[in-house]
Amino acid sequence: MKKYCFAILVLIASSAMAQENDLRSSVSKKALSIEKKVIDWRRDFHEHPELGNNEVRTAGIVAKHLKSLGIAVQTGVAKTGVVGILKGGKPGPVVALRADMDALPVTERVAIPFASKVKTIYNGKETGVMHACGHDSHVAILMGVAEVLASVKKDISGTVKFIFQPAEEGVPEGEEGGAQLMVKEGVLENPKVDVIFGLHINSQTAAGDIAYRPGGTMAGSNSLKITVTGKQAHGGYPWSSVDPIVISAQIINNLQTIVSRNLNVTENPGVVTIGAINGGVRSNIIPEKVEMIGTIRTLSREDEAMFVNRVTTIATKTAEAGGGTAEVKIPYGNHYPVTFNDISLTQKMLPSLQRSAGTDHVKLRPAVTGAEDFSFYQEKIPGLFIFLGGMPKGQDPLKAPSHHTPDFFIDESGFTLGVNTMSNLVLDYMNLKN
Repeated sequence: MKKYCFAILVLIASSAMAQENDLRSSVSKKALSIEKKVIDWRRDFHEHPELGNNEVRTAGIVAKHLKSLGIAVQTGVAKTGVVGILKGGKPGPVVALRADMDALPVTERVAIPFASKVKTIYNGKETGVMHACGHDSHVAILMGVAEVLASVKKDISGTVKFIFQPAEEGVPEGEEGGAQLMVKEGVLENPKVDVIFGLHINSQTAAGDIAYRPGGTMAGSNSLKITVTGKQAHGGYPWSSVDPIVISAQIINNLQTIVSRNLNVTENPGVVTIGAINGGVRSNIIPEKVEMIGTIRTLSREDEAMFVNRVTTIATKTAEAGGGTAEVKIPYGNHYPVTFNDISLTQKMLPSLQRSAGTDHVKLRPAVTGAEDFSFYQEKIPGLFIFLGGMPKGQDPLKAPSHHTPDFFIDESGFTLGVNTMSNLVLDYMNLKN
């Protein structure tokens, strides 16, 4: 009797495994069959980029595609966001997938037929608009995932929520947007999401590879503004002034001691950068005020608190020593938490990544000091954020143009892997929970 029962269990397990393999095979074939469609979508979005909270055309194309697949669609979420809900044929967990849609105020230099020629006024200056961080790729890939999963709807054990998010790169001053606003407007509810997956194309990781990291994988980001006030005077009589330019220079130098003397660099990296300094209008006038803006990057909440305290102390005390004052605003604009990959979830989904790309093509990566507002979802639910290779094979990563630059370039041959991987993460997670 025991042998008979054991044989039954083996037969059931073998049947279930065969069904899973058949489903994975169907997903892989479908992902490959729509490769050209995904690339065409990406090229169209690349040629017609839109800045944060203005992704009207992009959102319209996304919504139309999801509706064509029979997916329930909600538009206008967090300004221009689109949310699609695909209910599988079987009960199970709710899995969310996220793609960001916005471009950057960057003038493209890449010689490709679909290069952006869009221009706009940003912060009072004319600039080009470019998908210089790969969000066009993310949208196209997630549209592909929606098509793949809709084609196997009856075999899905749960619900898939597709989140097409605006304004990951930030919003104009005075506006809300991005993942934080989507969470605020309830994107993780109705139905309540159990887990979320996201990917980011990477121009310095070879196409065909996937990179990941458990725990803190991308830095928390705090923007900062320091206003130094002194006393205006003639440039030929500096002793009559309290020179805010000299004070600002000292503040900038002193801020670097936070990393070199206050941060335990054996545990986590950290960054304080002043990205702009403005003061004065004439060569022979010492101005009354200088304004600086910059960013803080940290990989733990404890380090973040320490950095904020030290920046404030250094700026105010350095200004006081020079006879002036300093007002510090942190955050001045954007604040993103650490992008933290749930350690248990990452461990559970690693086999899924390895089946999708091949074990040799799934690589552990160091933490990076770039920031991602995917972290706002991860504050609420377990999440896994991975990196998809977009660098031409054989290229030196150190020479590949980085993100947010005019020469940013993506090899589209990795898109099918992105579609396949995201689809498998959904199905494999659902299989683990059922």
